[in-house]
Amino acid sequence: MITIAVDAMGGDKAPVPEVEGAIHAAKQYGHKIILVGDRHIIQEHLDGHATAKKLPIEILHTSERITMDDHAAKAARTKKDSSMHLCARLVADGKADGYVSAGNTGACMAIAKMVMGKVPGVDRPALSGVFPTLKGSPVVVVDVGANVDCEPRMLAQFGLMGEIYSRLVLKVKNPRVGLLSIGEEEHKGNALTKETTPLLKELNINFIGNVEGRDIFSGHTDVVVCDGFVGNVALKVSEGLVEMIRSLLRQSLEATLSSKIGYVLSRSAYKDFKKRLDYSEIGGAPLLGVKGVCIICHGRSDSNAIKNAIRAAAEFASSNINQRIKEELVELAKTG
Repeated sequence: MITIAVDAMGGDKAPVPEVEGAIHAAKQYGHKIILVGDRHIIQEHLDGHATAKKLPIEILHTSERITMDDHAAKAARTKKDSSMHLCARLVADGKADGYVSAGNTGACMAIAKMVMGKVPGVDRPALSGVFPTLKGSPVVVVDVGANVDCEPRMLAQFGLMGEIYSRLVLKVKNPRVGLLSIGEEEHKGNALTKETTPLLKELNINFIGNVEGRDIFSGHTDVVVCDGFVGNVALKVSEGLVEMIRSLLRQSLEATLSSKIGYVLSRSAYKDFKKRLDYSEIGGAPLLGVKGVCIICHGRSDSNAIKNAIRAAAEFASSNINQRIKEELVELAKTG
């Protein structure tokens, strides 16, 4: 049985989404869940679900909690009994196969690196976001916020890790890897992209050259490589655009539909549209390059997002992706 630790005190509305997400995941996937946080608060919410007693869910008590307002590095160093720390320790000690947190992203990344360590050969772990595309297949964007200042060597590693993630976890055959730039031509871009291109060409991956921002959603590439500053801006712009389109579409439907049948049909189409763009269906973003599985979720994640993050953590652990990253980086070092 796969065991996933869940930071039950991390999200904006914790521990309600974490507890409910854990219950749904345990029911649907059969994984063992360890809810980490304040035992009394977690137990109170578990007791509100009659079926929870029959599920493989445990509670690990912690005395501290890292909030969204905490300074990430300071909290990582000082709050050693926080739910984030204990989740990472469970993975590092082999008591859990992975962990999920919707808490302070900076602190979560710092703790993962501090407690679990980095995969040999990785300069900096990277946060990988999964975006929907027009073709229905997912695209992996690496990095979406872990490293705002990057060197060419780091972007090359991001490309390799993203390719492995796409191939092993998302089951994409021979993933196409593109470097995010301001034009498809190789001479376009800044110093970072121009120096990264030859490094990506040397890798044993299907590198297709520069791609533009619109290509993230076109489905013409499977992995998009960029530094965390650009990637996070792309992520936040995309989230804002989705919210705007949802709102405008809903307003238009309500204003123009007069017949009951037309309303029902259009309402069904709207729900399908909303689900296809719903981040909660993805769950969270894996932190690639750490010795263990760490899935970082949006702070406002609901129970569906937590459930899917647990699923993603289990799939990630089953694919043994960290060992593959280690092996391929070792081979890269030999050839380089």
